[in-house]
Formats: sequence, structure tokens, C-alpha cells
Amino acid sequence: MSIKLEIIKNEDELYTRALEIFQNELAKGSNTFGLATGGTMVPLYEKMAASDIDFSKCNSFNLDEYVGLPASHPESYVSFMTTNLFSKKPFAHSELPNGEAADPVAEAAQYEEKLRNAQLDFQLLGIGENGHIGFNEPGTPFDAPTHVVELTQSTREANARFFNSIDEVPTKAITMGISSIARAKTVLLIAVGEKKRDALNALINGEATIEVPVTALKDHQDFIVLTDLDL
Repeated sequence: MSIKLEIIKNEDELYTRALEIFQNELAKGSNTFGLATGGTMVPLYEKMAASDIDFSKCNSFNLDEYVGLPASHPESYVSFMTTNLFSKKPFAHSELPNGEAADPVAEAAQYEEKLRNAQLDFQLLGIGENGHIGFNEPGTPFDAPTHVVELTQSTREANARFFNSIDEVPTKAITMGISSIARAKTVLLIAVGEKKRDALNALINGEATIEVPVTALKDHQDFIVLTDLDL
């Protein structure tokens, strides 16, 4: 299937369109949503909070979580989701990987089992400058399940702006695997800003390669890409 690429130059209109896609998913009966964190998602969650969208009968699963960061830490993804969405638009049940688990590898395996049992109707994604989705860095096999990942220096540097220094940025995370993401019935990827151009160009115009993880989705059955970039 071909990628459904929508280029929307006005950022506010782009996020309005993203909200509309979520509303359409709810209208057609989607119940289990995969969610993402990061600066790209903040305007979308702001629009959700100001809208009449209702997730109160739905379930959510987040893409990832830092290993070793307490849930109470302001930069944990539990905190991010609570602040930006869950406190305003709660779901019936929300799952995130437990970054404080004594055995992160076992926690990743348990999370994968929950995902397989739940079956994601819809997955929201951002994209890293190197084409990573979730924390699946270049070189990650396309058939990887939820797993513990060693974060690359570039990813830690990209996230350092949220911490006092790069030394505070965790070195590991639990992330949905590429295969976990690809099982979602519908995937929406939002890519905003010039820094995402190379990765998005590789997705739209390049071949599928583990060196650009997002290209694993090139042949997904229902894959929507919203961007403000001309490609």
C-alpha cells in the first residue's frame, strides 16, 4: 500500500488535521491507541485538551519510557503524558513501560505480551532526525519486539534540552519494537520542521533499510504521514 502523504504548510492546520484523524478513528470504532511523547506531540495534545474528544472508554499504550527514571521525575514519559494529555483527557486504562522495573528486560517482554493481547487499532508516531521511531535506533531489526535499547549519543543529545545536562539523560529505554508498531491497524506519523527532512525523504523516496528504522513502515496497510515539508 502507498503512504498517504499530506503536506500542510500551516502548523496549526496540520495539528487540526491530526486531531480530525483521531476523531475519525473514534467514529469508526477504534478503541486501543498507541501514543507518543516529545515536542512534536505537544500541540496535538493541546488541541485534544481543548476539544470535545472523549477517550474515556478507550485504552492507550505508550511507545516507550526511560529506564531508571522515576515516574515522578518531570521528564519521565509518565509525567509527560499526565501533564499534556491524561490529566485533561483520561483513558479508561493507560499502559506505559515501567522504567523503574527491577528487571527491564522482563518488563519489556511483559509489555510486548500486553500489546499482542490488546491489538493496537491506531499508533501515533513522531520521527527522529536519524529516522528512529520510538527508541528504535538505526540497525534495529524490523522484526524486533518490545525491548531494552541503549540510547545513541545523538538521541541523548537531542533530548538533553529537557534536562539540566546531558549527564542526566538516561542511557537506556524500553521501547515498543518495530514489529510491535507495525502491527497497529493504522499508523499516523507527524514530522514537523527542517531537521526531519532527511529522515522523511528516506521514508518517502528511499528503500526499506534498517539504517532508517521508519522505512519499515513503507508497505504498511494504512500509513498516514502529516508534514509541513515539501518533498
